[in-house]
Amino acid sequence: MLSTPVVQNSTNGMLRAPAHLTAPIRSAPLYHGGDLAWAEEHYPDAERPWIDLSTGINPWPYPFAPPPLDAWTRLPAARLDRQLRDAAATYYGVGDPNAVAAAPGSQALIQVLPRLRPRGCIAIVMPTYGEYAACWEASGHAVVPIATIDAIPAGCDVVVVANPNNPDGRIVPRDRLVSVAGSLSRRRGWLVVDEAFADTAPQVSLAEDAARPGLIVLRSFGKFFGLAGLRLGFALAAPRLAGALRTALGPWAVSGPASWIGARALADTAWIAATRTRLSAEAARLDTLLAEASLPVVGRSALFRLVETTAAADLFEHLCRRGIFVRHFAEHPSWLRFGLPESDATNERLRRVLRAWRGEQRRSAR
Repeated sequence: MLSTPVVQNSTNGMLRAPAHLTAPIRSAPLYHGGDLAWAEEHYPDAERPWIDLSTGINPWPYPFAPPPLDAWTRLPAARLDRQLRDAAATYYGVGDPNAVAAAPGSQALIQVLPRLRPRGCIAIVMPTYGEYAACWEASGHAVVPIATIDAIPAGCDVVVVANPNNPDGRIVPRDRLVSVAGSLSRRRGWLVVDEAFADTAPQVSLAEDAARPGLIVLRSFGKFFGLAGLRLGFALAAPRLAGALRTALGPWAVSGPASWIGARALADTAWIAATRTRLSAEAARLDTLLAEASLPVVGRSALFRLVETTAAADLFEHLCRRGIFVRHFAEHPSWLRFGLPESDATNERLRRVLRAWRGEQRRSAR
């Protein structure tokens, strides 16, 4: 989900503006992980069943009970939204449910945020999730990619950073982010911190500080809880800004079933603790498989490993032909990202396929 931001029109050098702010239009969609249909179309003779390791989603989802019938048949009641925001405020540590905006996925929040500010200069710490650059640019903002949080250009009043970052797992110290947020707030700017992968690293989270002026923390529900299709995410911010986001999202933004399941999952502290332990152990198991194949890990979270090899294109092809789909990056052709295998059988199949590839590499080097 990386994208090189294009800020200027290729013919006259002027900043591009969308047709209108409320419905950004793109010439082409960004490439995302999880598009198994693409793999099936391009590799129709691949080994079956396919193993999808192209996302950073927990393969052991939260075991929810079915929501009651009225969660499906009635419009979501205000009490459901309040229960969900109460649970989120407690789980994330922000305290005040008025500092929480619930949305149908953090992607919805990424698309709404640019519409709440006048057009300006937006610095994004890259490489990272490509939808940030796409959405801010589509709303008429000038997007400036920066390599580190310490390289913010003068005149940029909004800074976006993922922490931990996707796909390389980069972590910016909390104290540094708090300092940047303070500096930006003094000129009415924002620091947007995407914490989609922070559930397994709560020590790096700024959620407890999210009510500070100028700080917006985005949290994904689907990745850690393994329910990406539920479409649920949260913004944590000062109550006035969180309220503006709720207004911008409109009534009934989150479905009744999503609100019902989300509130219970966020409050299930035993499952959360056990899952953090399990993910850490399974990530270490994946490390062993990758090391056996001489694939150096250059980035990580508990939900994925990023490897770097000059043979990435060949390895991607080898894996796809054997029914294993991983995440490749056009902008970084030596990178491949592996999600967590979901079972012993999946681990063994991945080991077998990687061993075969390693054998081919050795024979070709003779």
